[in-house]
Amino acid sequence: MAGIKSKKPSALAKLYLASYNFVQTLGWSYLLCQIIRHYIEPSSGSTLWDKTKVPVIIFQNAALLEIMHAATGLVPSSVIVTTFQIFSRVMLVDGVMLATPVTYAAASLGLPLALTAWSITEIIRYLYYFLNLIGIVPYALVWLRYTTFIVLYIMGVTGELLCCYAAVKYASANPYAWSYVLPNNWNFTFSYLYFMIAYMLMYIPGFPPLYLHMWAQRRKVLNPGAKKLN
Repeated sequence: MAGIKSKKPSALAKLYLASYNFVQTLGWSYLLCQIIRHYIEPSSGSTLWDKTKVPVIIFQNAALLEIMHAATGLVPSSVIVTTFQIFSRVMLVDGVMLATPVTYAAASLGLPLALTAWSITEIIRYLYYFLNLIGIVPYALVWLRYTTFIVLYIMGVTGELLCCYAAVKYASANPYAWSYVLPNNWNFTFSYLYFMIAYMLMYIPGFPPLYLHMWAQRRKVLNPGAKKLN
């Protein structure tokens, strides 16, 4: 997750972070516009995935840089938390959407749910970080940053799981897809079906801590005097 270090970053690091967050803000804004246009200006034969595939691949995979930001101390974020957040979305794009035919995950109700939630969340998040870096953060944006997640995180996870379920159905119907079965020279086996099931189960221990963390951050940022009063 991009952000600001407790110790002021160098001018070069600050310029890099500001540029990164600004570009991501523009990218996710474009993606949200494509989603809206798909529903208000429907075109025959063109799916939501057709219109959003390229930008979502580019800007979601670009978020892998945020793991490096955290690992190198460029930002104060937890490497573990950042890795889980980024991996879950990159996995959905690369390991689900691109790994299954368009009649499965791309046709699922989960796709518009996930993409809409991601887009709004990321526009707010990246804009917040960008303005934070240049020292201009309106309270309205702070409030949105620590309030919209209440609905958008649930919406996004629901969409992600629906897409994953579509991938499970595909893997069930095509047991050799993306799988490596025995016997083979490596004496190794991999099942895409079981991998997807295990991946979905990871949400059980993984999502609640992230959601509760955001609630804790909300109380800390929007009501900093509450702890003192208690």
